[in-house]
Amino acid sequence: MKILLVEDDPELADRLTKVLTESGFAVQHVSDGNEAVFVGQNYPVDAMVLDLGLPLLDGMSVLDRLRSEGARFPVLVLTARSRWSDKLSAFQAGADDYVTKPFQMDEVVVRLRALIRRSTGHVSSTLSCGPLCMDTHDQRITLRGETVSLTPHETRMLAYLLHHQDRVVSRTEIFDHVYDTDADRDSNVIDVLMARIRKKLGVPLIQTVRGAGYRLSSTEPL
Repeated sequence: MKILLVEDDPELADRLTKVLTESGFAVQHVSDGNEAVFVGQNYPVDAMVLDLGLPLLDGMSVLDRLRSEGARFPVLVLTARSRWSDKLSAFQAGADDYVTKPFQMDEVVVRLRALIRRSTGHVSSTLSCGPLCMDTHDQRITLRGETVSLTPHETRMLAYLLHHQDRVVSRTEIFDHVYDTDADRDSNVIDVLMARIRKKLGVPLIQTVRGAGYRLSSTEPL
């Protein structure tokens, strides 16, 4: 899942990028409000982590601009502003959640996972498709109760399919939401990773939709 991290403190941005990447997210970092608006308008984003005190364009204005132009991805605000009036203003501008600095890194990860689940229509922390399950708290994947060992990119790809199961997703969409923006767009990499995931699962849950992409569904015979 792709996170747009908007933070102008280089040290904090590096720490957040490291933690979020280790937690299974693809992270795109920008450091000012204008760039945040541009990326939010023009690139695929599953969720945004947004600081309010930004150069060029403040976080509230970023929220206003993106929401007024139809951006629907969830936004988690990170800020040193702890007054209720500031929180209320953020929610009114379109924030979905709010964390006050200083904060625990794990809390940001947990809140982001919950926001993304809800934005894709999932209430439980466990995503399932037939015998396949993923615990979104620790990214643990099981098949009929047995742990399935996947690489980080395989886990990201399967997580995206689980969040959007029963819907056809194109190779381009998968790439955009699984890899960071600097990744080499080798058209074959998605097919290679998908083949590896299928082999490790050993059950035909992932369907190839010719000319369109892939669909994760439990309607295939097991």
